[in-house]
Formats: sequence, C-alpha cells, structure tokens
Amino acid sequence: MFNIGDKIVYPMHGAGIIEAIEEKEILGKKRKYYIMRLPLGDMKVMIPIDNTEDIGLREIIGEKEFAMVVDILKGEKSLMSNNWNRRYRANMDKIKSGDIYEVAEVVRNLLLLDRDKGLSTGERKMLNSAKQILISEFSLVRNLNEEQAEELVYDMLIEK
Repeated sequence: MFNIGDKIVYPMHGAGIIEAIEEKEILGKKRKYYIMRLPLGDMKVMIPIDNTEDIGLREIIGEKEFAMVVDILKGEKSLMSNNWNRRYRANMDKIKSGDIYEVAEVVRNLLLLDRDKGLSTGERKMLNSAKQILISEFSLVRNLNEEQAEELVYDMLIEK
C-alpha cells in the first residue's frame, strides 16, 4: 500500500505523486482510491486501491535504476520484427508492463528506427507516449521540471 506523498508510476500514464487517499462511491459501489497528480499536464488520476497489483502500480526508480535506464537509452537497437504490426503489438505490451527498462527500450528502438527509415503514424504516437512516460519518471527521480526532464532524455538519445 502506498501513502500520501509517495512517488509512483501508473503504467501507460506515467509517474506522479499520491496527493490523497479518498473513499468514493461510483456506480453505487464504495471504494478507496489513490488520487495521483501527474506532473506532466498537471492531470489528476483516481486509482482504485484494490486494483493496484493488477494495474502494475510501482514506486519510481532510484539512482541505481536510473543509471541502468540511461545505459539502455544509449545502447544499440535490439532485434525487432520487420512486420510493423507485430512490432507495434510487442512494443505496446512493453509499455503496458510499466517496466521502465522496457519503456526505455521501446523509446530507443523506435528512435533509431525513425532515423533509419521513418515511423508510421501509429509508431510515432507510440514513441511520443513512451517518451512522455520516461520524462514523467525522470522529472520525479531527479526533481526536474518537465522541460529539464525532456532535455535530459533528449540529450541521452542524441548522443548516439
């Protein structure tokens, strides 16, 4: 269970801070919810507490894990399917997992693929979403604003 003030990651949405724990009645059913503020876009999300494990909620990474993510971003492209549909599904599964290493791998691979031959509209949207997820977590790990975190990610990616 998380507490108010904890920095957590909500897969497919990004990292944020728990601002409150509230009981709400929705569709006639009372449940407890984490109220999480996402720093990017200043959005609030209600997450049912009894679904946190199914959803894949986790704490943000620490410095050791941050260094490993940087290594992934600076690494070589991993093997991907040449079929864009299979590649898209595999990448979407990685993003949905909420695993920061897999999200970083998707960002790196799609960026390198974009440089080599360009991306489809769907893969370009996926790249932007995955980058936003990374940026949101980096901003909380390093206490940066959105622009600083975005620049940090961008700098890592263009060093290639």
